[in-house]
Amino acid sequence: MRSFEGLDEAALTALVRRFYVAVRADAELGPVFAAAVRDWDEHERRLIDFWTSSMLGSGRYRGNPAQSHLDHASRIRPELFARWLALWRRCSEEVLPPAQAAAVQERAARIGGHLQRLLAQA
Repeated sequence: MRSFEGLDEAALTALVRRFYVAVRADAELGPVFAAAVRDWDEHERRLIDFWTSSMLGSGRYRGNPAQSHLDHASRIRPELFARWLALWRRCSEEVLPPAQAAAVQERAARIGGHLQRLLAQA
């Protein structure tokens, strides 16, 4: 697993929390997430596990992000991915040093591209 100097669980936790504050306030993304997320605290914990697994190799995430998104395919329009990535970029730049922000942005872009391809086939 690739290491990103200085990137740790505390930084990723701060990023995920900042991001979901922004998502919930966003006029386009907020309603989509509100319809899908029953428990915000649990959702944030799962996403912290996801990002620590993805970026730090923690191995804590247990789930199927592809299926989670496919379950809500009818609500996820392709243009929402650009908005999601823009919010992620903004939040990561607010919370992380530039190299770390770039690393999580690059990972998010790859994940977003993969999810878009899956949803296009649904």
